[in-house]
Amino acid sequence: MSLEWRPLNGPSDLPKFVYSTQRPGQGLRHANSKLELTAAVRMETPVIYFYANREMNISTKVDFPKGKITEWYPQARVVDSGINWGKMKVQPGAAINLPADYSDNHYYAARETEAAPVQICATNGKPTEQEKFLFYRGVGTFDLPLAVTLENKGVTLRNSGKDSIAQLIVFEHRDGKIGFRTVMNFSGTTTVERPSLDSDTGAVIKQLRQALIDSGLYDKEADAMIKTWRNSWFETGMRVFYILPRSATDAVLPISIDPRPDELVRVLVGRTEVITPEMEKSVKEQVRLLNDSSPKVRSDAAVSIRKYGRFSEPILKQIMDEENNPALRARIKRLIETPASE
Repeated sequence: MSLEWRPLNGPSDLPKFVYSTQRPGQGLRHANSKLELTAAVRMETPVIYFYANREMNISTKVDFPKGKITEWYPQARVVDSGINWGKMKVQPGAAINLPADYSDNHYYAARETEAAPVQICATNGKPTEQEKFLFYRGVGTFDLPLAVTLENKGVTLRNSGKDSIAQLIVFEHRDGKIGFRTVMNFSGTTTVERPSLDSDTGAVIKQLRQALIDSGLYDKEADAMIKTWRNSWFETGMRVFYILPRSATDAVLPISIDPRPDELVRVLVGRTEVITPEMEKSVKEQVRLLNDSSPKVRSDAAVSIRKYGRFSEPILKQIMDEENNPALRARIKRLIETPASE
């Protein structure tokens, strides 16, 4: 089953110039500023690239009917259950002055394409802003076409959508070893064995890159996407990567561009994180130490639990639901509520 969590409970992984509901002092309009948003899905870093042979004035908006936009750049006119940038210029070949905060941030990898710069028209005395793309991110709770369950040594995959999934990759990184399995043109339900941990990151990157290109991305766009997310895609854990059918992408994120482009390619990568028995066992063992009489033991246990990052909260919530000891429940609750950066 899908578990809800708090995607915004932790430090930002974006440059400081990016607009965010977590930084309400940036002059946001129509933005939801609550930091305690819970969701089953985090929409991570969609970007919209534009290609043109001349300067053009356009307008662009994206609806997110079952979610909330939480971060974006450049500034938009309306931000809530969708985002509307209003009028902008597409400027192929123009001199550009892109913002930077001089950090080594994965956001910047998305600029490494041949896309034309865009300039957001100034409003209310604010200066114009330029970027190589339109960036937005959000959280929501909605059904995706792929459901994944892990039982014993088998990974059960179920495609509930009407369209087949061109390719999916079951990936696992455990104890420093990596493995993956590929399923092509997937419909219905199937069960595959957990991957043998006998591969390497280079092999899975090659597979993913080709899948992105086959789906319509230019080579540099595929490279930029992988570079952006390499650290989190291939970190310790099990996850299933797949490219959503176009019909699913259009349903989750309806888009409107005026004038209508000659061609619109949309490639949205789904990433289903799977909580493994090994993770659950490790967290449960550390939770028992949260009631130890030694402050150091309790502190070390909390650190060990936190190493699972975004996985720790849903695991802890499940453990707390089953725990009868009031003192231990209180410690688990505090650990869940304390931001990961503290």
